[in-house]
This record gives sequence, structure tokens and C-alpha cells, in this order.
Amino acid sequence: MDALTRESAGLETTVDRSTAPAPDRGGTALFLRRWLAHPLQMGSVVPSSPALCRRLVRAAWPQEGETVLELGAGTGVIGRALLDAGLPPERLIAVEIVPAMAAHLRRSLAGVRVIEADARDLPALLAAEGSPPLGALICGIPLVLLPKAAQARFIDTMRALAPALMRRRGFLHYSYCATSPLPMRAHRLAGRREFWTPLNFPPASVWRYRDVA
Repeated sequence: MDALTRESAGLETTVDRSTAPAPDRGGTALFLRRWLAHPLQMGSVVPSSPALCRRLVRAAWPQEGETVLELGAGTGVIGRALLDAGLPPERLIAVEIVPAMAAHLRRSLAGVRVIEADARDLPALLAAEGSPPLGALICGIPLVLLPKAAQARFIDTMRALAPALMRRRGFLHYSYCATSPLPMRAHRLAGRREFWTPLNFPPASVWRYRDVA
């Protein structure tokens, strides 16, 4: 069993498996309106299901004192699942570029630092305010819909934010593709599918990608 597998196995015992985010009908309506207005910018018609959120929480659970950074936080269902599992709100950073969704996150995730910005601007933004120690990166941006050059810019952002983390644990990316949503060799990544859940619409996979550059 390699170090990453042992670390992931340890996370399984840390988090309350019964945790599930509360229904958020307002957030679902907001998500649907955004999808109708910009379908190619959204990975799904509806937010992630409780089943997917629970699995992501286990996979992303950080060590003591570390912060979770979520790119493309949407309506906050994954953030809510992390908080419900016991993550202190000050140890979660939610990044969302859409103003209406960022405003919803501020209302629904009390105490969480919400950054309304393009994720690619984060290295400069966080460096100016003192970067926290990052223990997990979650990417909810539908990278599979982007051209390869745009994918590379997001991946390079995560490398700039947490180079050691990208080599050790990498980032988590959820997708509705049957195979890897990212061309790993092109982006100098090693990846594996952490899990697949049919209890999502559509059924979803979570991939972990690590830097091999």
C-alpha cells in the first residue's frame, strides 16, 4: 500500500459517514438558471448529489490546521458537506467567478472565505494576503469542456498555489466522463479514478491527479 493509499484510508475513519448536505432548493434554482444561461460553462444541470459530496469529503479531508480550497464552488453543496462533517469554516476557501453564486455562497456558508474571482488569479490574490497551508484542492470547474490550453492554465494555477501538495496528493476533480476528463500526458499528470457513484445525476467519477513534472 503506497503512502497516498494509506493516507486516503486514514481519511475514511476521520469523517462521519452519515454526513449529508441539507437540501438547498434556492441553490438548485440558481444553479439551473445559470445552466440555462450558460450551459457550456456548467458541468451538469443540477448540483452534486449528497452521495457524491460524502465521497468527496472523505477523499479531500485535510490534516489538522490545513485548509481546503475549492475552485468553482457553485452553490456550495460540497462546502456544506465539509462543514457538516466538522471542518471549521475558517479552514475552507470557496472560489467562484459568477457574482450571483458567490453572493449565495456568502449567505449559505457562514464563516467561509468566499473569493469572487477567476481561479487563475488566485496565486497573486492569496500571496497578497498570506497563503494558508493547503491540504486539499477540489476542482469543480468542468475542465473537459475547455480547450487544452485553457485546461493547462488552471492546472498551472494549482501548481503555483501548492507545488508540494500537487506532487504529494494532487487535486480532486469530479466529472461525468466515463474515462479521464483530462489528457494526463499532455498536462504532465499522473491520475487515477478514486471512485464512481451512480447516485448522482448524471453518474459521476472523482479523479485524483498528481504532478509528475
